[in-house]
Amino acid sequence: MADYVHPESLVSTEWLAGRLEHPDLRVFDATYHLPHLKRDARAEYAAAHIPGAVFFDIDAIADKKTSLPHMLPPPGEFAAAAGALGVGDTTFVVVYDTYGLMSAARAWWMFRAYGFDKVAVLDGGFPKWKAEGRPVDNRPTVPPPRTFTPRFRPRVLRRKGDMLENLKTKAEQVVDARSSGRFKGTDPEPRAGLRSGHIPGSLSLPYGALLDPKTQTVLPMDALRAQFAAARVDLGRQTVTSCGSGVTACVLAFGMHLVGSPQVAVYDGSWAEWGAAGDTPVETG
Repeated sequence: MADYVHPESLVSTEWLAGRLEHPDLRVFDATYHLPHLKRDARAEYAAAHIPGAVFFDIDAIADKKTSLPHMLPPPGEFAAAAGALGVGDTTFVVVYDTYGLMSAARAWWMFRAYGFDKVAVLDGGFPKWKAEGRPVDNRPTVPPPRTFTPRFRPRVLRRKGDMLENLKTKAEQVVDARSSGRFKGTDPEPRAGLRSGHIPGSLSLPYGALLDPKTQTVLPMDALRAQFAAARVDLGRQTVTSCGSGVTACVLAFGMHLVGSPQVAVYDGSWAEWGAAGDTPVETG
Protein backbone atom coordinates (compact mmCIF):
# COMPACT_ATOMS: atom_id res chain seq x y z
CA MET A 1 0.00 0.00 0.00
CA ALA A 2 3.02 2.25 0.41
CA ASP A 3 2.95 3.78 -3.09
CA TYR A 4 -0.37 5.56 -2.57
CA VAL A 5 -0.47 9.15 -1.38
CA HIS A 6 -2.80 7.99 1.41
CA PRO A 7 -1.79 4.37 2.11
CA GLU A 8 -3.38 4.52 5.57
CA SER A 9 -6.82 4.45 3.95
CA LEU A 10 -6.43 0.95 2.47
CA VAL A 11 -5.52 -2.04 4.65
CA SER A 12 -4.67 -5.60 3.67
CA THR A 13 -6.34 -8.78 4.89
CA GLU A 14 -3.04 -9.71 6.54
CA TRP A 15 -2.95 -6.40 8.41
CA LEU A 16 -6.51 -6.82 9.64
CA ALA A 17 -6.10 -10.47 10.63
CA GLY A 18 -3.29 -9.50 12.97
CA ARG A 19 -5.34 -6.83 14.71
CA LEU A 20 -8.86 -8.26 15.13
CA GLU A 21 -8.54 -8.34 18.91
CA HIS A 22 -7.39 -4.74 19.25
CA PRO A 23 -9.78 -2.96 21.64
CA ASP A 24 -9.81 0.27 19.64
CA LEU A 25 -10.61 -1.38 16.30
CA ARG A 26 -14.11 -1.60 14.87
CA VAL A 27 -14.78 -3.62 11.71
CA PHE A 28 -17.92 -3.07 9.63
CA ASP A 29 -19.59 -5.12 6.93
CA ALA A 30 -21.06 -2.30 4.83
CA THR A 31 -22.49 -4.48 2.06
CA TYR A 32 -25.31 -3.03 0.00
CA HIS A 33 -27.12 -4.74 -2.88
CA LEU A 34 -29.04 -2.98 -5.63
CA PRO A 35 -32.78 -3.51 -5.04
CA HIS A 36 -33.38 -5.46 -8.24
CA LEU A 37 -30.95 -8.17 -7.07
CA LYS A 38 -33.38 -9.18 -4.29
CA ARG A 39 -30.54 -9.98 -1.88
CA ASP A 40 -30.59 -9.36 1.86
CA ALA A 41 -27.23 -7.95 2.95
CA ARG A 42 -28.07 -8.08 6.65
CA ALA A 43 -29.07 -11.75 6.43
CA GLU A 44 -25.86 -12.54 4.56
CA TYR A 45 -23.89 -10.78 7.29
CA ALA A 46 -25.69 -12.84 9.94
CA ALA A 47 -24.73 -16.04 8.12
CA ALA A 48 -21.02 -15.21 7.76
CA HIS A 49 -18.82 -12.24 8.53
CA ILE A 50 -15.31 -11.37 9.66
CA PRO A 51 -15.08 -12.17 13.39
CA GLY A 52 -16.09 -9.16 15.47
CA ALA A 53 -17.55 -7.27 12.51
CA VAL A 54 -20.76 -5.28 12.90
CA PHE A 55 -23.26 -4.66 10.11
CA PHE A 56 -23.25 -1.07 8.82
CA ASP A 57 -26.59 -0.50 7.09
CA ILE A 58 -26.36 2.44 4.70
CA ASP A 59 -30.13 2.35 4.20
CA ALA A 60 -30.76 2.65 7.94
CA ILE A 61 -28.00 5.18 8.70
CA ALA A 62 -29.57 7.67 6.33
CA ASP A 63 -31.63 10.83 6.10
CA LYS A 64 -35.23 9.83 6.92
CA LYS A 65 -36.69 13.11 5.63
CA THR A 66 -36.12 12.38 1.95
CA SER A 67 -37.50 9.77 -0.41
CA LEU A 68 -34.08 9.40 -2.02
CA PRO A 69 -32.23 6.23 -1.00
CA HIS A 70 -29.52 6.21 1.71
CA MET A 71 -28.73 9.93 1.72
CA LEU A 72 -26.23 11.26 4.25
CA PRO A 73 -28.03 11.75 7.58
CA PRO A 74 -27.79 14.92 9.68
CA PRO A 75 -24.74 15.18 11.97
CA GLY A 76 -26.55 14.29 15.19
CA GLU A 77 -28.17 11.22 13.68
CA PHE A 78 -24.91 9.96 12.20
CA ALA A 79 -23.11 10.56 15.49
CA ALA A 80 -25.77 8.63 17.41
CA ALA A 81 -25.62 5.71 14.97
CA ALA A 82 -21.81 5.59 14.91
CA GLY A 83 -21.61 5.77 18.68
CA ALA A 84 -24.19 3.02 19.09
CA LEU A 85 -22.09 0.84 16.78
CA GLY A 86 -19.04 1.30 19.00
CA VAL A 87 -17.21 4.11 17.22
CA GLY A 88 -15.65 6.78 19.39
CA ASP A 89 -13.27 9.57 18.51
CA THR A 90 -10.21 7.33 19.07
CA THR A 91 -11.55 4.24 17.30
CA PHE A 92 -9.94 2.95 14.11
CA VAL A 93 -12.57 1.76 11.62
CA VAL A 94 -12.15 -0.78 8.81
CA VAL A 95 -15.01 -1.26 6.34
CA TYR A 96 -15.53 -4.05 3.82
CA ASP A 97 -18.25 -5.53 1.60
CA THR A 98 -19.04 -8.79 -0.17
CA TYR A 99 -18.12 -7.47 -3.62
CA GLY A 100 -14.48 -6.61 -2.97
CA LEU A 101 -15.14 -2.90 -3.18
CA MET A 102 -18.51 -1.42 -3.95
CA SER A 103 -20.50 -0.11 -0.99
CA ALA A 104 -17.65 -0.16 1.56
CA ALA A 105 -16.42 3.08 0.04
CA ARG A 106 -19.79 4.67 0.85
CA ALA A 107 -19.32 3.95 4.56
CA TRP A 108 -15.73 5.23 4.30
CA TRP A 109 -16.99 8.47 2.73
CA MET A 110 -19.74 8.93 5.33
CA PHE A 111 -17.21 8.83 8.16
CA ARG A 112 -14.92 11.20 6.27
CA ALA A 113 -17.83 13.57 5.63
CA TYR A 114 -18.16 13.95 9.39
CA GLY A 115 -14.49 14.71 9.95
CA PHE A 116 -13.42 11.20 10.95
CA ASP A 117 -10.18 10.20 9.23
CA LYS A 118 -9.32 7.03 11.14
CA VAL A 119 -11.23 4.89 8.65
CA ALA A 120 -9.88 2.49 6.02
CA VAL A 121 -11.20 0.12 3.38
CA LEU A 122 -10.26 -3.57 3.43
CA ASP A 123 -8.53 -4.28 0.12
CA GLY A 124 -10.33 -7.10 -1.68
CA GLY A 125 -13.06 -7.17 0.94
CA PHE A 126 -14.82 -10.31 2.10
CA PRO A 127 -14.07 -12.30 -1.10
CA LYS A 128 -10.32 -11.98 -0.57
CA TRP A 129 -10.66 -12.72 3.15
CA LYS A 130 -12.55 -15.97 2.43
CA ALA A 131 -10.32 -16.97 -0.48
CA GLU A 132 -7.34 -16.89 1.86
CA GLY A 133 -9.07 -19.26 4.27
CA ARG A 134 -9.33 -16.72 7.06
CA PRO A 135 -11.88 -17.25 9.85
CA VAL A 136 -15.53 -16.25 9.52
CA ASP A 137 -18.20 -16.07 12.19
CA ASN A 138 -21.98 -16.11 12.40
CA ARG A 139 -22.31 -14.78 15.93
CA PRO A 140 -23.72 -11.26 16.35
CA THR A 141 -21.37 -8.62 17.68
CA VAL A 142 -22.71 -6.08 20.16
CA PRO A 143 -20.02 -3.46 20.75
CA PRO A 144 -20.09 -1.19 23.78
CA PRO A 145 -21.42 2.25 22.85
CA ARG A 146 -19.04 5.16 22.54
CA THR A 147 -19.25 8.89 21.92
CA PHE A 148 -18.69 10.05 18.36
CA THR A 149 -18.14 13.75 17.67
CA PRO A 150 -19.25 14.79 14.15
CA ARG A 151 -17.30 17.52 12.39
CA PHE A 152 -19.11 18.06 9.12
CA ARG A 153 -17.05 18.79 6.00
CA PRO A 154 -19.41 20.50 3.55
CA ARG A 155 -16.70 20.52 0.88
CA VAL A 156 -17.13 16.79 0.25
CA LEU A 157 -20.90 16.91 -0.40
CA ARG A 158 -22.89 18.25 -3.34
CA ARG A 159 -26.66 18.66 -3.70
CA LYS A 160 -28.82 19.08 -6.81
CA GLY A 161 -28.66 22.87 -6.57
CA ASP A 162 -24.87 22.74 -6.61
CA MET A 163 -24.93 20.54 -9.70
CA LEU A 164 -27.37 22.83 -11.53
CA GLU A 165 -25.15 25.81 -10.74
CA ASN A 166 -22.11 23.89 -11.96
CA LEU A 167 -23.77 23.49 -15.36
CA LYS A 168 -23.41 27.26 -15.68
CA THR A 169 -20.02 27.80 -14.09
CA LYS A 170 -18.30 24.53 -15.08
CA ALA A 171 -16.12 25.10 -12.02
CA GLU A 172 -15.95 21.38 -11.22
CA GLN A 173 -15.54 18.34 -13.43
CA VAL A 174 -18.19 15.67 -12.90
CA VAL A 175 -17.25 12.00 -13.16
CA ASP A 176 -19.91 9.27 -13.38
CA ALA A 177 -19.21 5.84 -11.85
CA ARG A 178 -22.08 3.98 -13.54
CA SER A 179 -21.60 1.51 -16.38
CA SER A 180 -20.91 2.85 -19.85
CA GLY A 181 -24.30 1.70 -21.09
CA ARG A 182 -26.18 3.52 -18.34
CA PHE A 183 -24.05 6.64 -18.90
CA LYS A 184 -24.74 6.63 -22.64
CA GLY A 185 -28.41 5.87 -22.12
CA THR A 186 -28.35 2.61 -24.05
CA ASP A 187 -28.98 0.45 -20.96
CA PRO A 188 -31.99 0.89 -18.68
CA GLU A 189 -31.68 2.16 -15.14
CA PRO A 190 -32.22 -0.45 -12.38
CA ARG A 191 -34.62 1.92 -10.60
CA ALA A 192 -38.02 2.40 -12.17
CA GLY A 193 -39.10 5.81 -13.37
CA LEU A 194 -35.68 7.25 -14.16
CA ARG A 195 -34.60 8.70 -17.48
CA SER A 196 -31.52 7.32 -19.20
CA GLY A 197 -28.32 9.23 -19.84
CA HIS A 198 -26.00 11.45 -17.85
CA ILE A 199 -25.46 14.93 -16.45
CA PRO A 200 -24.44 17.18 -19.37
CA GLY A 201 -20.68 17.57 -19.69
CA SER A 202 -19.83 14.78 -17.27
CA LEU A 203 -17.15 12.15 -17.83
CA SER A 204 -17.62 8.38 -17.68
CA LEU A 205 -15.44 6.17 -15.50
CA PRO A 206 -17.17 2.96 -14.35
CA TYR A 207 -16.02 2.29 -10.79
CA GLY A 208 -14.91 -1.25 -11.63
CA ALA A 209 -12.12 0.20 -13.75
CA LEU A 210 -10.29 1.04 -10.51
CA LEU A 211 -10.22 -2.62 -9.42
CA ASP A 212 -8.27 -5.69 -10.49
CA PRO A 213 -10.85 -7.75 -12.43
CA LYS A 214 -9.68 -11.02 -10.89
CA THR A 215 -9.20 -10.09 -7.24
CA GLN A 216 -11.35 -6.93 -6.93
CA THR A 217 -8.44 -5.33 -5.10
CA VAL A 218 -7.61 -1.69 -5.80
CA LEU A 219 -5.20 -1.11 -8.67
CA PRO A 220 -1.67 0.09 -7.87
CA MET A 221 -0.93 3.80 -7.91
CA ASP A 222 0.32 4.06 -11.49
CA ALA A 223 -2.53 1.94 -12.86
CA LEU A 224 -5.10 4.04 -10.99
CA ARG A 225 -3.65 7.20 -12.44
CA ALA A 226 -3.72 5.64 -15.90
CA GLN A 227 -7.42 4.81 -15.58
CA PHE A 228 -8.25 8.37 -14.56
CA ALA A 229 -6.16 9.69 -17.43
CA ALA A 230 -7.88 7.39 -19.93
CA ALA A 231 -11.23 8.81 -18.80
CA ARG A 232 -9.85 12.37 -19.24
CA VAL A 233 -10.14 13.08 -15.51
CA ASP A 234 -7.86 15.92 -14.40
CA LEU A 235 -6.62 14.83 -10.96
CA GLY A 236 -5.59 18.38 -10.11
CA ARG A 237 -9.02 19.86 -10.71
CA GLN A 238 -11.99 20.12 -8.34
CA THR A 239 -14.17 17.08 -8.95
CA VAL A 240 -17.64 15.81 -8.17
CA THR A 241 -18.32 12.10 -8.48
CA SER A 242 -21.77 10.72 -9.25
CA CYS A 243 -23.41 7.33 -9.83
CA GLY A 244 -26.83 5.72 -9.42
CA SER A 245 -27.58 6.66 -5.81
CA GLY A 246 -24.38 7.95 -4.23
CA VAL A 247 -22.77 4.56 -3.51
CA THR A 248 -20.23 3.74 -6.22
CA ALA A 249 -19.49 7.45 -6.66
CA CYS A 250 -17.66 6.97 -3.38
CA VAL A 251 -15.42 4.33 -5.00
CA LEU A 252 -14.21 7.00 -7.43
CA ALA A 253 -13.80 9.46 -4.55
CA PHE A 254 -11.81 6.83 -2.67
CA GLY A 255 -9.57 6.15 -5.66
CA MET A 256 -8.93 9.85 -6.15
CA HIS A 257 -8.11 10.15 -2.44
CA LEU A 258 -5.56 7.34 -2.72
CA VAL A 259 -3.74 9.09 -5.57
CA GLY A 260 -3.79 12.44 -3.80
CA SER A 261 -6.41 14.36 -5.76
CA PRO A 262 -6.88 17.49 -3.62
CA GLN A 263 -10.60 18.25 -3.82
CA VAL A 264 -13.27 15.62 -4.43
CA ALA A 265 -16.95 15.78 -3.51
CA VAL A 266 -19.81 13.30 -3.96
CA TYR A 267 -23.17 14.22 -5.47
CA ASP A 268 -25.28 12.48 -2.86
CA GLY A 269 -28.56 12.28 -4.79
CA SER A 270 -26.78 11.18 -7.98
CA TRP A 271 -28.93 9.67 -10.75
CA ALA A 272 -31.73 8.64 -8.37
CA GLU A 273 -32.37 12.38 -8.04
CA TRP A 274 -31.08 13.81 -11.33
CA GLY A 275 -32.67 11.16 -13.53
CA ALA A 276 -36.13 11.60 -12.06
CA ALA A 277 -38.56 13.70 -14.07
CA GLY A 278 -38.09 17.38 -13.28
CA ASP A 279 -35.88 20.36 -13.92
CA THR A 280 -32.64 18.59 -14.76
CA PRO A 281 -31.22 18.32 -18.29
CA VAL A 282 -29.96 14.95 -19.55
CA GLU A 283 -27.47 14.01 -22.25
CA THR A 284 -27.15 10.66 -24.00
CA GLY A 285 -24.47 9.11 -26.15
